[in-house]
Amino acid sequence: MTDPSPIRSTPSESDLAHWTRQLTQALQILDLDVDRSLVADLAARSTASGGPASAPLTTFVVGYAAGLAAATGSGPPHQAVSRAADVALQVCAQADANTPRPATAPDAPDAPDAEGWLSTAQ
Repeated sequence: MTDPSPIRSTPSESDLAHWTRQLTQALQILDLDVDRSLVADLAARSTASGGPASAPLTTFVVGYAAGLAAATGSGPPHQAVSRAADVALQVCAQADANTPRPATAPDAPDAPDAEGWLSTAQ
């Protein structure tokens, strides 16, 4: 049996622009100007903060929140997206700050010294 969803290489900016155009047309939101860079940065930050599955969830929730804000007249869509993304990035930063980091004492056997890993046999 053939897998119907082949793994694709990293898309180029023009591929993403084409995909975004197809998606907005299919959803009949032709006036939407997607800040692909913001969405990609948000996805990357949320992946780093919450793991791979958090990227699609974060971008979905930000889009939903932005849609609600724009629909209620809280401002233009691009402003609503920016505000929602800012909140999500703050959540990422808070998660990063609350994540315990492993101890890297210079005298620990598996930690680098001041010069890096020079004193090890690696």
